[in-house]
Amino acid sequence: MGWALHLHLLAAISWIGGSIFMFVLGVSLRDKQKQKEVYPHLGPIFGYFELVALILLLATGTYMIVDNGLIYQLSSDTDSEVLDSLRKKLWLVGVLLILTVIHFVIALKTNTKERTPVQNLFSRGSSMLIFLLNLWVLHYAMVIRDIL
Repeated sequence: MGWALHLHLLAAISWIGGSIFMFVLGVSLRDKQKQKEVYPHLGPIFGYFELVALILLLATGTYMIVDNGLIYQLSSDTDSEVLDSLRKKLWLVGVLLILTVIHFVIALKTNTKERTPVQNLFSRGSSMLIFLLNLWVLHYAMVIRDIL
């Protein structure tokens, strides 16, 4: 499990760190003209980097669950603090994936174009929820680490 855990942690640092960076950028860059200059260049680079990090997170997380025999325990009625925390973390990851797909599709469709109010709402809303869910997923990762 050593290599998978290290790769998982590196991908998590990239994913969550990138999310925090984009959050800070979005909050601090208030000038609409500057946003129009920055986001079309930064967005695609960041998006593909984050997509690679997300794929690595999903692949290494799945590998570690299967490799440690947790896949059977997760689908059973077995209750333990670790399994309950892992189940919660996985549900959050599922929601995070849905929000990421929504955000990614809107971003690809509207890069260098003006967004409709609905696209803007869903893009910004999903981005904010992704940011918050990242911190919640990180919380459960730390809970699991503390238990083990």
